[in-house]
Amino acid sequence: MVSDRGGRYGYVVRSRQGVYRALRRQGASKSKAARISNAGRTFPQRSLMGRKAAKTRQARGRRR
Repeated sequence: MVSDRGGRYGYVVRSRQGVYRALRRQGASKSKAARISNAGRTFPQRSLMGRKAAKTRQARGRRR
């Protein structure tokens, strides 16, 4: 179980713990996985990040 206690136990929002586990399975460090999974706590925040990513890809000429 991923901690949502905070402090020295770390912190991952409960609704995003599945994302955290998926990132850990892919080899991300604990801190990096927590940072990414905590970034989009709510659906509007994730939507905003998606729009920003799309604009970034478009500005860079859709490089892959």
